[in-house]
Amino acid sequence: MNPIFSDVFTEIAVLLLLAAVIGGIGIRLRQPLIVAFIAVGILVGPSVLGWVSADDQVDLLAKLGIALLLFVVGLKLDLHIIRTMGPVALATGLGQVIFTSLIGYFIAITLGMTPVTALYVAVALTFSSTIIIVKLLSDKREVDALHGRIAIGFLIVQDIVVVLVMIGLTALGEAGDAASLGQETLEVLLKGGLFIAAIALLMRYVLTPLLHQLARSPELLVLFAIAWAVALGAVGAHLGFSKEVGAFLAGVSLASTPYREAIGARLVSLRDFLLLFFFIDLGAGLELVTLDAQVVPAIILSLFVLIGNPLIVMIILGAMGYRKRTGFLAGLTVAQISEFSLILGALGLSMGHIDADTMGLITLVGLITISASTYMILYSHSIYEWISPWLGMFERKRAYREETRALSAEESGVDVILFGMGRFGSGIASELRQRGHRVLGVDFDPVLVRQQDGNIYAVRYGDAEDPEFLASLPLGQVGWVLCSVREMPVNLALLHALHEYGYKGKVAVTAHSTSNAEQLKHAGADRVLIPYADAAAKVVDTLFNS
Repeated sequence: MNPIFSDVFTEIAVLLLLAAVIGGIGIRLRQPLIVAFIAVGILVGPSVLGWVSADDQVDLLAKLGIALLLFVVGLKLDLHIIRTMGPVALATGLGQVIFTSLIGYFIAITLGMTPVTALYVAVALTFSSTIIIVKLLSDKREVDALHGRIAIGFLIVQDIVVVLVMIGLTALGEAGDAASLGQETLEVLLKGGLFIAAIALLMRYVLTPLLHQLARSPELLVLFAIAWAVALGAVGAHLGFSKEVGAFLAGVSLASTPYREAIGARLVSLRDFLLLFFFIDLGAGLELVTLDAQVVPAIILSLFVLIGNPLIVMIILGAMGYRKRTGFLAGLTVAQISEFSLILGALGLSMGHIDADTMGLITLVGLITISASTYMILYSHSIYEWISPWLGMFERKRAYREETRALSAEESGVDVILFGMGRFGSGIASELRQRGHRVLGVDFDPVLVRQQDGNIYAVRYGDAEDPEFLASLPLGQVGWVLCSVREMPVNLALLHALHEYGYKGKVAVTAHSTSNAEQLKHAGADRVLIPYADAAAKVVDTLFNS
C-alpha cells in the first residue's frame, strides 16, 4: 500500500484526532471507548479508507499497551476482596468460566468450527472486562453495593484464570503436537516456577528498599515501573510463556509495596493511551467483506454471552443463598467479553492456531456484547423491575445470606429512617439523636455498616433502590424518611417505591443542583437538601445575623 501521509508522525496525528472525535461520539452514546477505538481501526483500515501504513509503529505501541494493561491488573490484584467475599467469588468466578467454556465450545463445534478454533472461541467468550465493569459500577456508585463487591470478586478470579490460560495456550503453541505437549508443559511450569521464585526473592530483598529510594522522585518511580513491566514482559516471552504473563507478574511483584496505588494511578492514563493503538490495529486488520459470513455465528454467540452468562451467575448465587435481585445485578456484569478475549485471539492468530476470520468473529462478538451489556448495566434497575416477576426460580425459599431480620428492640421505636451513612448521613444522624429523635440508619456498604455498628443508633445493611428491602422497614411508625445519597436514580427509585408502598410520612432527599431538586420535588419529595448550597447559606446567615 502506498503511504497516504508524508510521514509516520502525521499518520499517528491523524489517528489520534480521529480517535478523539469518534471517542467523543461514543461517550455521547454512553459506550466504552473500546468500541469507538475498534471503529476507528475499521475506518482507517484497508476495508474503508486504507490510511494505515505505519504497521510496525502501531504494532509496537499496541504491544506496550498490552504489557501495561497486564502490569496494572497485577498491580491492583486485590486478593483481600476474594478473601472477604469468601466462597462466593471463587464459586461464581470459576463456575461461570467452566460453564461458558463448555457450552461455548459445543456451540462453536455445532457452528462447524474445528476443535482448536472452537477452543479459542469458547475461551474468548469466558472472560468479562474488569476495566469496563469497574468504570460502570463506579459511575453508578455501586462498587460498594453487595452485587458490586461480588462482581469485582469474581472478576478478579477471572483475571487470574486468564493468565493461566495464556500460559497454557503458549505451551500448546510451543509444543506443536500432542506428543510433546506434556513435556513442553512441564518445561513451562519449571521455568515459570523458577521465574516466580526469582521474583519472590527480588520482592523480599530488593524491590521494596529500591522503591523507597526511587520514590523521592515520582517521575523516576513511574519510569522504573514501566521499565520493570516491559523488562519482565520480555523475560516472560523469552522463557516461553508470553510477554503478557511476564508483565502481569511484574505488577504482582509491586502489588505488596506501599507505592502500588501511586504507580497505578499514574499509569492508568498511559495504559489507556497505548491500548488505543491495540484496538485501532485490531480494527484495521478486519476485512469487512469476510465479516459478512460471520454475522450469524456472531449473533448466536453474542446471545449466548448476553443471556447465558448472567443465567449461570444467577443460578450460582441463588444456590448460595442470595436473593434474585443480587444475582441479577451481579449477573449483568458478565454479559460481555473482555479486552483479554481480544488479546487471547490475537495470541492465537500470531501462533497460527486460528485464522483472521476467527479473529474477526471474536472481535464482532466483542463489539456486540460490549455495546449491548453497557446499556443493560446502565439501566439494570429498570430492567430488573420489568422482569423480576419471572426471576423467582433463581432464589431459594429462604435467601439466608440476605434474609430480612425482625425488628430489634433498638429499631422498634425509631421515628426517622436515614439512607446513606457516609460523612453527610452520619452527621445528620448525630444531629437528629442530639435533638431526641430515634434513627434507623441504612447503607449498602457492608464495611460502613460494620463501622457504624457501635453507634447509639441502629444501622442496617440495605439498598434504597430495592423495593423488597423497603417492605421490611418500620415505615408505618416513622414520620420522616431521609436519603443523604445524591445520585438521582437512587432518589427517584426510593420515591417511587415509597409511593407504591403507600408511605404516609414525609420524605427528604438530597440533590447535586437546583435543577435536580426541582425534578425530585415533582417526583414527590417533601424536602430536597442541596448540601453545599445549604451549608453556604447557613454560613452567610451565621456571619451576617450574629
